[in-house]
Amino acid sequence: MSETAKEFTVQLTDLAATEALGTALGTQLRAGDLLILTGALGAGKTTLTQSLGVGLKVREGIISPTFVLARQHPSLIDGPGLIHVDAYRLKDQNDVDTLDLESTLAESVTVVEWGLGKVEHLTDSRLELQLDREALTAAAEKPAVNPWEEEADLDEPRLFTLKAIGPRWDEPAFEHLKSTLLDAVHTGELHA
Repeated sequence: MSETAKEFTVQLTDLAATEALGTALGTQLRAGDLLILTGALGAGKTTLTQSLGVGLKVREGIISPTFVLARQHPSLIDGPGLIHVDAYRLKDQNDVDTLDLESTLAESVTVVEWGLGKVEHLTDSRLELQLDREALTAAAEKPAVNPWEEEADLDEPRLFTLKAIGPRWDEPAFEHLKSTLLDAVHTGELHA
């Protein structure tokens, strides 16, 4: 069965725009939502997740789960918690299944960095988010950025692409989400 994706791309001019978009996105999420984040090292995936946490109103202290694979952040307002997963070292769906994400998916928002091709089986709806700093850097003919630098120190523009897949993100829900995110960063859409 073919999945139909709704998609848009927007330029985030700086770190503040990335944080504003993440916070706005967090306010639109509900328990059961799955987000898959992709982007090169240092693209801003963890920074975006921290901002999602602000919008969701979960406990502070979101850091990359690289060495523990998954971290739980409970809600401070009786809303959904946040499960933050780093799937970089996981090979496939079978490795992901050892984390038992299905047991928390229904009552949490689950964010999986490096999860593309590994976690789509968890639910019939998802958001695929991509952050791309290199495309803009190359276009501006700037020198390459060290990908091992801290994300918070990198106040550069990024391209943010969102794909919404599945019945949770039907046309009205997608259009509302898109409008909310574009309003948050006060800019226009680059690609439909």
